[in-house]
Amino acid sequence: MPRSTIVAGVLAVALLLLAVVLLGPGRPVEENGGPAGEPSPSTAPPDSGAAAGEPQPGFLYGRVTTLSAGVLEGRLRWGGDQEAFWGDTFNGRKRENPWVAHVPPERRPRDRRPIRFFGLELGHRDREVDLRRLFMARFGDVARIEASGGNVRVTLRSGTAFDLDRFEASDFDDGVRVWDARRGTVDLDSLQVRSIEPLPAGPSSAAPSRLHGTVRTPHGEFAGFLQWDREECVGTDVLDGRTEAGAQKLRFDALRSIARRPAGGVLATLADGRELALSGTNDVDEGNRGVYVDDPRYGRVLVSWGAFERVDFSPGGSGPAYGDFPPGTPLAGSVTTRDGRSLAGRLVFDLDESETTETLDAPSQGVDYTIPFGLVASIAAAPGADDAAALVRVTLHGGEELQLERRGDLGERNAGLLVFVEGLERPEYVPWAEVARVDLDRPKAFYPPLPGP
Repeated sequence: MPRSTIVAGVLAVALLLLAVVLLGPGRPVEENGGPAGEPSPSTAPPDSGAAAGEPQPGFLYGRVTTLSAGVLEGRLRWGGDQEAFWGDTFNGRKRENPWVAHVPPERRPRDRRPIRFFGLELGHRDREVDLRRLFMARFGDVARIEASGGNVRVTLRSGTAFDLDRFEASDFDDGVRVWDARRGTVDLDSLQVRSIEPLPAGPSSAAPSRLHGTVRTPHGEFAGFLQWDREECVGTDVLDGRTEAGAQKLRFDALRSIARRPAGGVLATLADGRELALSGTNDVDEGNRGVYVDDPRYGRVLVSWGAFERVDFSPGGSGPAYGDFPPGTPLAGSVTTRDGRSLAGRLVFDLDESETTETLDAPSQGVDYTIPFGLVASIAAAPGADDAAALVRVTLHGGEELQLERRGDLGERNAGLLVFVEGLERPEYVPWAEVARVDLDRPKAFYPPLPGP
């Protein structure tokens, strides 16, 4: 083992032990989210809505085993004020890509870059593309999360496990808030957490209402549960802005609608009919990162600020429960190549996605689609390298067709497909540029529920 690796490991363990000592058993927080014993800011109202003890099946709930504070159980929210529901996603970066080993070295995707000297192009340098990929899974698809040093292992309900680097783009490092029946509301730093086991929601402390509504864009509408600016998702979260009279902080459960103004900022309509023109903050101006909509037709979409026109809020309950998410199953179907071959069997898309709960990610007209493969029936007319402007037709099991741009999972950096054909010793590898069509088998059970028989 290299000496640098040993030193890095020793330092990681030392930092972990020091953090446990310094952080102690976790910081109790009051219902408004602030640390116990500190003044409650008027801009952070209590995180309450439903009656105490009433089950809220859509909210994250689980058992958290810590390194120094024992076991906590209750409603959960990541980062204190971020992911709160089973349809929200847990993100990270995978440590390795096991599918690359199935591709002959000479056929693996390569990146060709020019070699220049004083502006003159002298040649090209080829190197193998780094095929380590990001990880993303809905919390409803997760069976267990375990941390050890710099590693986070996420086990899905299907039994598949992924090892993530906790210090590289990992949601785990944001920590978690637990509404524990015995201890009250406790904020845990990630270094205090040994494991998290999701559970069906039980009796919990009072829970807020969940944001739900319809978002309008120039090219259509999306309806479902919402996350404003990719973060605010409950009624007690706050919309920040400025008016001529000064700063304004409005609880989302006091709003009827938000409409983007052509001159900049937004017009917020309150439940009582009053209107306020807001601007001057990233919540209501160009700094807004977009609105997530859990539209059951597509899984989840992100409406960019450039495409956003208006949102009208409406009641929607707390959303799907943990038990509504059946375990994922292996992707299966057939691949038709541009030279007419047809290969059928288990599939791995983009040398990465291999289960129905993993997602096809691609944009269209300012909207980023994150579609679980369980909803996808076919992917057709994937363009070759000479047709970069062409669209890709994605047909869903419900019959709807989407024309998606050749970017993301459908772009030129797609690493190709593996097809595990029955009877063959090794899987067939098909580069993305050679794919004409992918047809996917319909899963027997899925969330969102598939239309039809």
